[in-house]
Amino acid sequence: MNPDNLVQTTGEWLRATGPESDVVVSTRIRLARNHAAYPFTNRASPHQKAEIEAIVREKVAQVDSDRPLHFINISKLGQLDRQFLVERQLISRELANAEGPRAVVVDDREAVSIMVNEEDHLRLQVMRSGLALDEAWQDIDSVDDRIEQVFDYAFSDEFGYLTACPTNVGTGMRASVMLHLPALVLTKQIEKVFRALQKINLVVRGLYGEGSRASGDFYQISNQVTLGKSESAALTEIREVNRQIIEYERQARTLIIKETRQAIQDRVARALGTLQSATMMTSEETMELLSSVRLGVNVGLVTGLPITLVNELFLHTQPAHLQKLMGTQLDGEERNAARARYLRTRLKEAGPNPN
Repeated sequence: MNPDNLVQTTGEWLRATGPESDVVVSTRIRLARNHAAYPFTNRASPHQKAEIEAIVREKVAQVDSDRPLHFINISKLGQLDRQFLVERQLISRELANAEGPRAVVVDDREAVSIMVNEEDHLRLQVMRSGLALDEAWQDIDSVDDRIEQVFDYAFSDEFGYLTACPTNVGTGMRASVMLHLPALVLTKQIEKVFRALQKINLVVRGLYGEGSRASGDFYQISNQVTLGKSESAALTEIREVNRQIIEYERQARTLIIKETRQAIQDRVARALGTLQSATMMTSEETMELLSSVRLGVNVGLVTGLPITLVNELFLHTQPAHLQKLMGTQLDGEERNAARARYLRTRLKEAGPNPN
């Protein structure tokens, strides 16, 4: 698969078709797995990493899958294409910036991806729209079972799956839910939520996971403990916590509309007006303005603008996506101008109306 084939599409995680999609953008579950016959990636030689990559390339074709799986050699991609795959959440920044043999396997819908030679030999990932932990777990459990038939996992009867980082030993599972929480930010309740999550060993990260900052009021909430806790127990905990956060966000949205409707209307209208008329737009400003517009759509202050288009604009205005859409590499000022033109064009086509 060539990354160019993905430019005009939207991945599974941004389709806004899943449960609670007004607040929950996506659900992701990752499994860390390693080959029993090779050292972990951080101790493996380039030759051993190449052998791992070759095993995956050969064996993945033998995996019985409902959807075709496509092998992408990351080490042969340029920086722009690697960043493009990071923005689509198909690979991590660590894999994009690493050295030596590495790859990713992706299905047609971008619901399944398998990173090769990241921190572990394999990082299996499934993404679903909305709050869909059970569905995502069923998907990745099935993928994991099929991969295990052709890939000899490193496993201990005492400790479970063996991983490069001790915090992943056991189930090797990290489940995360990406939420859009603009009302909790506006009502200054977000820090209270974060403190409560820390007490129960759940981690809050930004849009692109570990090491990334929050942008556009998007936050990822994931489990931290993988040893001594079953997958079902971890998923139940994350599900219950996220349902509470969803309820808090909706209550905050109701509150701000009830008590400060005119101010919120003005905020949303100004954001939409700027997006429709600006001639220069940074990536950070775009995220913040689209966040206000997304809130406006979800609380009925903007009509005629599908939430799927708003989600798509979040992705397509990211630096690598924008350059791929324009068909050329752009410097910072050129990107800001191209971003503004793209937003004006897409929003004119949609014809949204602030209420």
